[in-house]
Amino acid sequence: MESINLVKGYGKVSTIPAHIPPSHNPKLSATHRRKTAVLSLVILISLLVVTTIAVLIHKSTTSHKSKTNSTTPPSQSLSLNATESTRLVCSVTQYPNSCFSSISSLKNLPPQLSPQLVFTLSLKISLSELKNVSVFPKTLISKSNEANTVSALRDCASLFDDAVSQLNNSVASVADGSDKEVLTEAEIADVNSWISAAMTDQETCFDGLEEMESSVLDEVKSKVQMSKECMSNSLAILANMHSLVDKFGQIHH
Repeated sequence: MESINLVKGYGKVSTIPAHIPPSHNPKLSATHRRKTAVLSLVILISLLVVTTIAVLIHKSTTSHKSKTNSTTPPSQSLSLNATESTRLVCSVTQYPNSCFSSISSLKNLPPQLSPQLVFTLSLKISLSELKNVSVFPKTLISKSNEANTVSALRDCASLFDDAVSQLNNSVASVADGSDKEVLTEAEIADVNSWISAAMTDQETCFDGLEEMESSVLDEVKSKVQMSKECMSNSLAILANMHSLVDKFGQIHH
């Protein structure tokens, strides 16, 4: 078959078969195939990378949704039950153990307690304890032969009756408003005065027995210790009422 001789510069001759177009040059075709293969490989790798990233993102999103769905909403998971609420409120008192045990031992407590309700329960317990010990001085009078002790115990009996009256006023002022979020400033001031007066009555009784050098002083102090602790706890809760309400609000929201 004839060939077409192309004369190029410098006297060189290139012989190319006439029936093969320049674009079908074997050397050019091989180079083109290599470039195509490399390009295809790059595209394939890119697709694999993109696919892998997409799969990882999907898994991460699915996992996050799964955890979110399986977790109790914050407003519920952070809600305090009655035991936790009581323990938190009692933590501000001087006698947290007696505060917690006296309230948590009550029957038919609601599933959740507000600071206001814990205070109301604490105040009612204080009144109950005080009533129980208010008759103790009268009981001792009937058993004592010491004139100075009898005189001091009569003062104690009168003081304890007054203390009961003071706590009755306190309970009456908050019992109807136990569902409120917080007492008003005026209510807090009144209740604080009544509880403080009741505690002062007890201390005055002790002072009188001590002045008379009564032999029953330690016995009376021991008998009313629980009542003293309960009133102290109620007074501490009342003093911290606003901060406790704020803390409960932060926890529940």
